[in-house]
Amino acid sequence: MINLLPQLKKEELRQEENWKLIIVLGIFALFFLISLSLIFFSIENYILGESKVQKIILSQKEKEFENSNIKDLNEKLINFNQTVSRLDYFYGNQKKIGDILSKISETVPLGVVINNLSLGLKSKKFTCGISGSSPNRELLLEFKENLEENESFKDINFPPGSWVESKDIDFALSFSVDE
Repeated sequence: MINLLPQLKKEELRQEENWKLIIVLGIFALFFLISLSLIFFSIENYILGESKVQKIILSQKEKEFENSNIKDLNEKLINFNQTVSRLDYFYGNQKKIGDILSKISETVPLGVVINNLSLGLKSKKFTCGISGSSPNRELLLEFKENLEENESFKDINFPPGSWVESKDIDFALSFSVDE
């Protein structure tokens, strides 16, 4: 086909076609950009929603973990406190036998031999029984006076049979101990 239009008109038609092509391509580019931004927007909303859900799940799991650990720790602390209070009560109510034995040993004069020592606890009071031997009556009397001078020893009982002999005396006595 032969185009008989003047050159100026041909140029205008070509420019018009180019403008139409540019407008169509611009509309497609604009449509593409709008579609792309909508896709990115929906992806962003999806990711934000999922991250919020995961944060909520994480906080719930942390609370469950903390609660279980706190409960376990509280139970252990309660058991520990009960054990400590029972031990404190037990040791607080114990009479100190070592103190009693040292008080007794301080009263025994040199030369007096203790063969048997028994300690018993009756109504929160220690009772003590001692048997032994003394080379003479004077040392046995000194032992008795030492016991009587100590305020911790009460109800000192020397049986009369302990005083019959004057030498190589086998004796037995009993008393109670106040702390």
